[in-house]
Amino acid sequence: MRSRSKSLYRVGIDIGGTFTDIVLLDQEGVVLIKKVSSTPDDYGRAISNGIKNMLQENYIDSGQIEEVVHATTVATNAVLEKKGAKTALITTEGFRDVLEFRRIRVPELYNLDYVKPKPLVPRQLRLEVRERIGSRGEIRIALDEQSVRDAAQRFIDDDVEAIAVCLLHSYANPTHERRVKEILEEVLPPEIFVCYSFAVLPEIREYERTSTTVVNAFLGPIMTNYLTNIKRRLEDIGIQKPFHVMQSAGGRMSLDAAISKPAYLVESGPAAGVIAAAYIARQAGLLEVITLDIGGTTAKTAIVENGEPTRTSEYEIGAGINLSSKLVKGAGYAIKLPFIDVAEIGSGGGSHIWFDKGGLLKVGPQSAASVPGPVCYDAGGKTITLTDAILALGYLNPGHLAGGALKLNSEKARQALEEQVCGVLDIPISEAAFGIFTVAVANMVRAVKSVSTYRGRDPRDYALIAFGGNGPIVATAIARELGMKTVLIPPNPGVLSSYGLLVADNTYELSKSFPGLIHGVEIEDIRQSFDDLAKTAIDVLVSEGFDQDKISIQNLADLRYAGQAYELTVPLDDGGPIEHDLMANRFHDEHYRTYSHKAENETVELVNLRVVAKVSRKEIEQPPLTTARPKSTSNTKRFAYFGEKDGSMNTPIIVRTDLSNTQTAGPLIIEEYDSTIVVPPGWTVRVDGENNILITCKLGSADEN
Repeated sequence: MRSRSKSLYRVGIDIGGTFTDIVLLDQEGVVLIKKVSSTPDDYGRAISNGIKNMLQENYIDSGQIEEVVHATTVATNAVLEKKGAKTALITTEGFRDVLEFRRIRVPELYNLDYVKPKPLVPRQLRLEVRERIGSRGEIRIALDEQSVRDAAQRFIDDDVEAIAVCLLHSYANPTHERRVKEILEEVLPPEIFVCYSFAVLPEIREYERTSTTVVNAFLGPIMTNYLTNIKRRLEDIGIQKPFHVMQSAGGRMSLDAAISKPAYLVESGPAAGVIAAAYIARQAGLLEVITLDIGGTTAKTAIVENGEPTRTSEYEIGAGINLSSKLVKGAGYAIKLPFIDVAEIGSGGGSHIWFDKGGLLKVGPQSAASVPGPVCYDAGGKTITLTDAILALGYLNPGHLAGGALKLNSEKARQALEEQVCGVLDIPISEAAFGIFTVAVANMVRAVKSVSTYRGRDPRDYALIAFGGNGPIVATAIARELGMKTVLIPPNPGVLSSYGLLVADNTYELSKSFPGLIHGVEIEDIRQSFDDLAKTAIDVLVSEGFDQDKISIQNLADLRYAGQAYELTVPLDDGGPIEHDLMANRFHDEHYRTYSHKAENETVELVNLRVVAKVSRKEIEQPPLTTARPKSTSNTKRFAYFGEKDGSMNTPIIVRTDLSNTQTAGPLIIEEYDSTIVVPPGWTVRVDGENNILITCKLGSADEN
């Protein structure tokens, strides 16, 4: 193998429930990839061992690594499993039970047995301090400093690991919270993680602000240990360059920022995949796409319009199946921070197959994860999974997964499928496996509809970009159900999220509550507030080593019609000065776009101001994911089952480089190192100039069924 001694590399690392994906990208756009099994007992071990092996296999010295970017599910899992820090809350007298009251939302309207989630902070660790600030920022009751010291001592005695501080209306005037910060810094030991709502979320809505600050504190010690451990492991193998972490909104933040604001990392992995998909789509000339990311545990989908992912500030963690922020129902813990709006369901390759009390077959949300994994992994898994069914259908090569590093036991999978499913339904293995596949597809279609149909978008007007280890297997089946005619599979789809880490921008976002009717506030005050926020954000990025001349600023505002309960975020940048009418007109247009109606004669109300400081990555001009040709499986065939209509067909097995820019008819199975692409009968396939696979439905076949 030739030496790569002259190249410098950036590393993207994405940890999933089953695999840890690692991508090395050099200055020319050449990509090296590796999938290794995740190590839940110590995720850093899989990362360091995987990178070390990649460097050795490709004759790369650790000194050639110039940057590392990471996405993780650790923050999400810590909340889902209630394995965060022992957390306390300091709040204003009379507001101890905000976390209990929540919002008047019930996720299951007619379920009389519904029990709302227990607060992350038990009541005995939620203490009040005497103070009161009004909604306009006026001090009504001065801070009782002794009550703060008493609370601090109580927390020390109770061995608290993290403290959230959220005082009433501190978004309007953080004076009391700042004084609490000074007192706690005097009396608390340094190992206790403390965060303040004025720094985490200086916006209105007491429950959301309190909940977000508590989640941030709950994750603080866990994420501090996790991220510093990974940094230490990287240093042990000679990598001492900058370490960045993906945010839920699709930007990257420094290690220090991630440690201080871990709530920003809750959906970092899914965000990276959407960013990469949007980037690939733009290069392919597609501006309206729906992304589909299916791994071992979950299926995630998002919508990209005009080349940019849809974002939201409404999110709940721990709500089970999350079918978009627009359908939040109060089942989880609110986090009012910027997110790429991703719908997620528990339906992936490792999802368990089971029957409910009525005898209906179900797929997920429980998962076999990487340990013990599906039955076919032959590592102790006993319950049949979607991967086992896909293997039985003939879609997977049992000796090819992860380039052959993971061998699959077909016979054991078929035996388990026959015992657990065929015996119950009294049908052949092929029909049972295809039935499982069909149920899984129906689950995933529901997720795609949540970001399209449920928002007034027709999925037939969009292309479907599928990635993740299992996305390209089910993509055409989902597209057929939705009447979508085009499916795009990018190169190296199984590690696309890791690639997204390397093409994402470095960002820093700040917000400020600014309530008032638009024409009732001075425009100069609004402009000055934007300038102040921008200066702070720029200073942060400059302190992280970025050139000020390369930092761009985007101004946004949260607006609503007077009397509405929730607002829409609208961009305000058009090259000219910010004016009252500009803000109002932008809101009218966004309201119409979102809800298909607007009321131009109604008064518009300003709620929050936002700025996003961004250091953009230069897009790679040549095809972005050029990789070495894998070992060819051309000129081979195997039987694959495509349902009752087409039955079992002797299907050609090829690799991406066997395709040309002319249409080739299915059925075909395209095998890659990190994924498998299924092209069923009725579809044609070709590659474009960017090495993407384009799968197109033959006229009329997408509307069948």
